[in-house]
Amino acid sequence: MNEQTPQTAAPEAPTAKPRTSVADIFARISVTQLTLAVLVAIFLWQWLAGHQAISDMRRELAEKIAQMDGVSKASQILLEGSQDQVRELATKMAALEAHQAEAQNQRVALEALYNDLSVSRDETALAEVEQLLLIAGQQLQLSANVKAALIAMQSADARLQRMDRPAFNGLRKAIAQDMDKLRALPDVDIAGINYQLDALMVAVDELPLVYQQRASRQMAAQPAPPADETAWQKLLREIWQDAKQLVRIEDTGKAEIPLLPPEQEFFLRENLKLRLLSARLALLSRDEESFGHEMKTAQAWTARYFDAKTGEGARMLAALRKAAAASIAIELPDVSASLQAVRNYRLTREGAALPKAAR
Repeated sequence: MNEQTPQTAAPEAPTAKPRTSVADIFARISVTQLTLAVLVAIFLWQWLAGHQAISDMRRELAEKIAQMDGVSKASQILLEGSQDQVRELATKMAALEAHQAEAQNQRVALEALYNDLSVSRDETALAEVEQLLLIAGQQLQLSANVKAALIAMQSADARLQRMDRPAFNGLRKAIAQDMDKLRALPDVDIAGINYQLDALMVAVDELPLVYQQRASRQMAAQPAPPADETAWQKLLREIWQDAKQLVRIEDTGKAEIPLLPPEQEFFLRENLKLRLLSARLALLSRDEESFGHEMKTAQAWTARYFDAKTGEGARMLAALRKAAAASIAIELPDVSASLQAVRNYRLTREGAALPKAAR
């Protein structure tokens, strides 16, 4: 049998791969893919740029924090040093204040000792003179008592005269000028008029009313009964006297006699006292118009309601007229010049004594 040898097929030649160029690649990519690629590339570039900027910022921040930490430590060190200095200064200040307080106390003690040692006869005399002049001014201002003020100023002048110091001649001259002002004033006895008003207010309770006094005079004018009068004669006499009292004709010199019930009599006397008291207040305040008005009212009431023909009523009216005729309005002078001169002299002496004490 004939064996047929299979024919071996000839090997095929390998297929050559086609070459791809960049142009072929771009030709195969669509516009959308290209846009996406560009966007991805831009995003990657921005991300890298941002990451780099953040890294730079972190580095700069770390450097600044390190610098601030160093500055803070330095400031803390300086603050601790300043606090130590402040504490030291406070300690020194407290010590200085303690020394100053001690020195102040010593100075006050020395001044007190010096003042005690420097009180002399002249200073005592000046203090007495100043007090007397102050009393004189108060007498003029408060009660317008010229006599009391003049007596006080004379006492002050006599005190300086007894010292016999030429340095006091200026003070005595100022006091003499003020005393001349007081002597030139008209003589108004305020105290005397005041005492008169007090006496008149006391005498008001003893003044008899018009109808009371006339009735008592009529009873007093009746003749005394005879010693050998019998009972029938006494009875007839009393009946006759009562009959005569029923009608009485008398010239009183007034249009009508005011008749007052007992309670009205009390208020009349009290109102008259109030008028005199108001006149007294006007006298002390130198209000001549009010004083004259109150005195005229008191005179009118006395003449109308009280019996001026009796001794009490006549004396009351005479005293009221005399007090009302007095002039109480005078212009008081200014006598503060002498007091101011004494005070200035004392201040000058004290000012001259201070430098000596300092040395």
